[in-house]
Amino acid sequence: MATIKLSPRLAAVADLVTPGHKLADIGSDHAYLPAVLLMEGRIPAALVGEVSQGPLDNARHTVGTAGLNEKVTCRLADGLAAIEPTDGIQTVVIAGMGGLLIEKILAAGTSDQPFDQLILQPNTDQEAVRRWLVANGYAITTEKIVAEGHHRYEIIVAQPGIQDLTPTQLAFGPVLLAERDPVFVTKWELEKGRLETLLDRLKSNGQGETDKYQNLAKEYQKIKEAVFHD
Repeated sequence: MATIKLSPRLAAVADLVTPGHKLADIGSDHAYLPAVLLMEGRIPAALVGEVSQGPLDNARHTVGTAGLNEKVTCRLADGLAAIEPTDGIQTVVIAGMGGLLIEKILAAGTSDQPFDQLILQPNTDQEAVRRWLVANGYAITTEKIVAEGHHRYEIIVAQPGIQDLTPTQLAFGPVLLAERDPVFVTKWELEKGRLETLLDRLKSNGQGETDKYQNLAKEYQKIKEAVFHD
């Protein structure tokens, strides 16, 4: 049986999957995540959905090499259209995409019933994903942030429920803000430093009264108040 080592990002996603759940991995690429979960006996079955033939072929190769053809279904479909009611999917993972694309995939979903668990890992625009969740009957239960190389990835876990979040919680993550993981603090320290540099440059160029400067200053102040208030 093939040995697969997950990246820190995917390993963190794997740790958040509810044991025993049937999993759908949308945009799985090489199907590494479901393959590892199945080989470790953490889930009973999985579905891989890909919108393009190349990634689907990659997934099928991984599944076949790992001897998992009986436990993994690979489908060519757009987003959540890969999931059929008879699949009995309980956990849906959408990872490694931009947040606006994840929001679009969720919004286009045709399922009449909410899934027991959504695990979303947007590379950008995390706030858009959180806004969609709270507007569509999901409550955020867990958030993690993982460092991998020079990148820091946020993972959002949600289940059916009603939740009200403040603008600050939507922007920074209600759980991430509460836990203040060192990786989370480092992420926003770097972003604050980047904004400071841009603001200083604009001011020195006589652009301290421009709309661009004012908008960046608002972002800078928002980070200071939310993350570094104490």
